[in-house]
Amino acid sequence: MTIAVKVENLGKCFLLGESFEHTLSSRVGDLLRGRMRRAAGREEFWALRDVNFEVKEGEVLGIIGGNGAGKSTLLKVLSRITPPTAGRARVKGRLSSLLEVGTGFHPELTGRENVFLNGAILGMRKHEVERKFDEIVAFSGVEKFIDTPVKRYSSGMYVRLAFAVAAHLEPDVLIIDEVLAVGDADFQKRCLGKMNDVAKQGRTVLFVSHNMAAVQKLCSRAIWMREGQVASSGEPGEVIGAYLEASGQQASGEAIRPGYLYWRESIAEAEDAGITSLQMLDAYDRPVQAAATFERLRFRIGFETRRAYRSFSAVLQVNTSDGVSLLLTSTTPDQSLPFSVEPGTHGIDCEFERFPLAAGEYMLDLGLAIPGIEYVWRNEVLCRLRVEPRDVFGSGLPPDSRRYLVATPSHWALAHEAAKGKDVVAG
Repeated sequence: MTIAVKVENLGKCFLLGESFEHTLSSRVGDLLRGRMRRAAGREEFWALRDVNFEVKEGEVLGIIGGNGAGKSTLLKVLSRITPPTAGRARVKGRLSSLLEVGTGFHPELTGRENVFLNGAILGMRKHEVERKFDEIVAFSGVEKFIDTPVKRYSSGMYVRLAFAVAAHLEPDVLIIDEVLAVGDADFQKRCLGKMNDVAKQGRTVLFVSHNMAAVQKLCSRAIWMREGQVASSGEPGEVIGAYLEASGQQASGEAIRPGYLYWRESIAEAEDAGITSLQMLDAYDRPVQAAATFERLRFRIGFETRRAYRSFSAVLQVNTSDGVSLLLTSTTPDQSLPFSVEPGTHGIDCEFERFPLAAGEYMLDLGLAIPGIEYVWRNEVLCRLRVEPRDVFGSGLPPDSRRYLVATPSHWALAHEAAKGKDVVAG
């Protein structure tokens, strides 16, 4: 098969304190502030170093890794947004990239005008855009607002239209960063389906995501980025397993305070918000290191913010070791939450009357978000979660993840007794 993307000894170095952007205005600003004259004494930071891989035509490559691993920098180099410091990256054919919400959109232009503008930027002729226009608008779901300036769009509307343009204008290579996190569940499902269709048409997709289940389902191959280098490459299940295992071990090593699953002094200087601690408490508010099926369980989450948020939300997710999401809960569905926060340290509890997961080892992911807009902080694998066996059904066989993953209480009744409104047994 023909090689669509070839990356050879790729490296990208930044000077700490220098603008990461390479626009004329940023360079002028650097000169005015005298930064370029002082750059020689600055510390170097290699966001990418000696990166090598190939992607064949029609292949869907998933790129995974923790925050700061170099994933987005790699995509910016491939998209020719920023030049490499060392090595080279070659892309065959027309490339379309969606790296940020509304990439390439002009806020004063309408959605209709931006579709044609974005198409032109991607190298499409007017008649090609016209042929696909109705399909793009229908997919995006913004038909009623297509003649409204996009500066009045919500972030969700932005990303729906931007993705629709990028995916429907028939690029040879489609590059997508994790911008789909702001879309709703139905739109994300349609996006994943569209990317699958693009790949089946013989085109190439590079997909960066923290959704391990989506990577495993969609991608034919995956690479794991760590500290600017390729840590592993191969079949998605194997790469995801290695990544989650290493991430779980690393996160577990941070649980340095007795009674905590996760703890750190404070968030990093560059972060606006972040998780600082996680405890599990039993029915008597005692710290525990493991959960138990059907036991009452409370997750106490500590977090810090450096600025005020009028609308804020916390998200808790539990995944299997191979990245399949089993449980997702958030403050957003509660009418009293999301909530507002001021700068400082805060805490919030998430309680389960009967924890539903069967005995086994899982990975726990926490996030902080502005509802419907963006994650302001997310850790793919914050720590390991251990669920201990408990014979909840009195069968002598405690629910175990080797046989099934979720156990749930339910009410049972014999058919003739149910008609009388009598419960026979509750399990």
